[in-house]
Amino acid sequence: GLVIDGRTLEHVLHDSLQNIFLELTEKCRAVVCCRATPLQKSVLVRLVRNKLKAMTLAVGDGANDVSMIQVADTGVGISGQEGMQAVMASDFAISQFRHLKKLLLVHGHWCYTRLTNMVLYYFYKNVAYVTLLFWYQFFCGFSGTSMTDYWILILFNLLFTSVPPIIYGVLDKDVSAEILLQLPQLYMM
Repeated sequence: GLVIDGRTLEHVLHDSLQNIFLELTEKCRAVVCCRATPLQKSVLVRLVRNKLKAMTLAVGDGANDVSMIQVADTGVGISGQEGMQAVMASDFAISQFRHLKKLLLVHGHWCYTRLTNMVLYYFYKNVAYVTLLFWYQFFCGFSGTSMTDYWILILFNLLFTSVPPIIYGVLDKDVSAEILLQLPQLYMM
């Protein structure tokens, strides 16, 4: 790992040393920046995000972390003694730092699987409807008439785009939370 303080970070963030610093950080498993200013935090996250083309996660617990949280792809605010500014600026809020593991490994895994399955569901729902309209055009001489009334189309879309995602979102858990916490490797899948 690499530990760097705020004064050293100020020198590193200049254009001449950025590439050397990024090469060094890529070789480390963890990089900890301590005693950094809010501007340094946000510049560092932006640098990693833009130059390394990496997904960034910023975790903060106070007002000095707001700019870093807003720059990151995903921001997590921890509600605590320093106030609620970080929570208000974040995408996700947790009450204690120890809940971050469950947020990432359990809820993150479930979110990815649900989203991928829902994208496939919407794709096939629309393919079924468009195929039906396409084949109907052979029988009406490609006149552009619709085989259904508009209220049926609205009901079809309302029913098949609202009910299944709600049911799927509530009930689908491909792997239990206990197993996901025991085997973090499942997150990679």
